[in-house]
Amino acid sequence: MAMGGIMDFLQRYQEYDHQRSRTHEFIKDLMIYAEHVESSLRQENTVLRQELRNTRLDLDDAAQSRRDLQQRLLDVEARMGCVSQDNDNLKFKEEFMKQGLEGGKKAANALRQAIALGCRDADETEIIAKVVANLNGLSKAMKRDGCVDSENDVKEFMLGFTQAKASFDFVDVGYGKERADSKIRETTRWNLRNYNCKQIVLGVSHDAGYAPFLDDLVSDASIRRRVTILEGYPTVREIESTGVEILHLKDIFRGDKLINRTPLTPSVASVSSASGSISYATITQKASPPPQLTLPITLKSATPARGTKTQTPWNPGPRGLDTPIPINQVALDAIKKRKDSNKLCNNHFLRGPCAKGDECCFVHNYNPTKDEINAIALLARLNPCTNGQDCDVDNCIYGHHCPSVVSGICMHPYCKFRTDEHPPGTKFKYPRASDY
Repeated sequence: MAMGGIMDFLQRYQEYDHQRSRTHEFIKDLMIYAEHVESSLRQENTVLRQELRNTRLDLDDAAQSRRDLQQRLLDVEARMGCVSQDNDNLKFKEEFMKQGLEGGKKAANALRQAIALGCRDADETEIIAKVVANLNGLSKAMKRDGCVDSENDVKEFMLGFTQAKASFDFVDVGYGKERADSKIRETTRWNLRNYNCKQIVLGVSHDAGYAPFLDDLVSDASIRRRVTILEGYPTVREIESTGVEILHLKDIFRGDKLINRTPLTPSVASVSSASGSISYATITQKASPPPQLTLPITLKSATPARGTKTQTPWNPGPRGLDTPIPINQVALDAIKKRKDSNKLCNNHFLRGPCAKGDECCFVHNYNPTKDEINAIALLARLNPCTNGQDCDVDNCIYGHHCPSVVSGICMHPYCKFRTDEHPPGTKFKYPRASDY
């Protein structure tokens, strides 16, 4: 090879060496860059790991706080219950009543313990009880029944019940069924608006008149769960049909109605000591006839009566007798078969239109016959007018005396009218609750 050729190799070597130096610089720069990126990522990863650790701690703390809050909320939600009862018909057992003041305290404690059994945190649950009654009438009725020795026992029981617990009240509302009804209904509505009150227990199992009120309440599913019926006397069909839960406390409340156990004597001489429930007609029927006199001389025969005296029709009071309603039995049976929300609206068809409009839970869009209108009117009259004989409403659809009396006998199994709202001497085909 010529010398000129070797110089060519040298030049080429120099070019190679220069290229290798550039390659080394490139690799060096690349490694420096990679180290920088790796260092940055390691630092960022460390920060992210710490943040993740902190976030997990925060999450665990938030979850525990939420559980604690939920438990506290459940505890608070279960800490108030209300018991409201009509003691004119839901009556405490005889063993409580006869003990007077002490019996009232024992009954209050027994009632609270029984209700507390259904509470999650019984010791911290506030149970409020309100008993309403016509004290004067209830005392007389219980004395006649024999479940108390004196009327004062009932008054003492009332005091004992009220004194036993700060949240327990026995309220005397005086004469008039509508007074107790109004008190119970308004107390119920008020407590249902109170978020802290989680359960209402109503002692109204005996009274079908509460069925429409309950139907209206339980149409809301959230309210249905908060309402319970407390049973003493067996629950009437109309209340059962509402589907409300029923609570039985047979150890506290009696399951039978008050009756008049006062002995009746037939002689006129004992009339002054007989029960006030004896009517004038009963006295005259049982009085002994005057003795017959036998004289030795002949007397003129008595002048024949000119005519039999016409018996004066019974007058129940200032308003008088309700106008009789002709009834077609087939139409009446058809109306009775309607149940719950399928019932026809009394107000709409008897004096309409119904003021509730579309909010009414009864049927409006129906065209009843004349016989069906009469049937609706008769069934409406089975409910006593709250104003009784003092009612001045010309088109009042309710009854102002019992419409179920046939030949001197009240035929209704659950008659809501008082004894004095029947003709004197009326007998009752079925066992009857006290008027008080």
